[in-house]
Amino acid sequence: MIKISKKDFDKIVVHAKSELPNEACGLIAGEITGGNKIIRKVYLLTNTDHSSEHFSLDPKEQLSAVKDMRQSGFVPLGNWHSHPETPSRPSEEDKRLAYDKKASYLILSLMNPGEPVLNSFHIEGTKAQKEELVIG
Repeated sequence: MIKISKKDFDKIVVHAKSELPNEACGLIAGEITGGNKIIRKVYLLTNTDHSSEHFSLDPKEQLSAVKDMRQSGFVPLGNWHSHPETPSRPSEEDKRLAYDKKASYLILSLMNPGEPVLNSFHIEGTKAQKEELVIG
């Protein structure tokens, strides 16, 4: 299970909407307790691709976020990105670029702007398994 606060969920949604029509992206960090991932901090990073179909994290921002995680005593839990016009599930490119099998990959769909949908996935190779996600 992975847990995110409503405040952090809202933070992701606001940022993702502000980046439309492009994908938005970032990192998540927190703690692992009893096998559960608890998100304590969401990092909003720049999509250097400026694309509606894929993203690349800004390397300098990524390094800064990792340093902040260490200083805060958090562990990296994974990343998040938005799908402006497609469902909240990994694309073939998302699967291909999922290099860390310990990470959670959160995908926010803005297909229906009034009802953003966030899901989390465990990805290994070409297989993506939906993780239980609790918002609140």
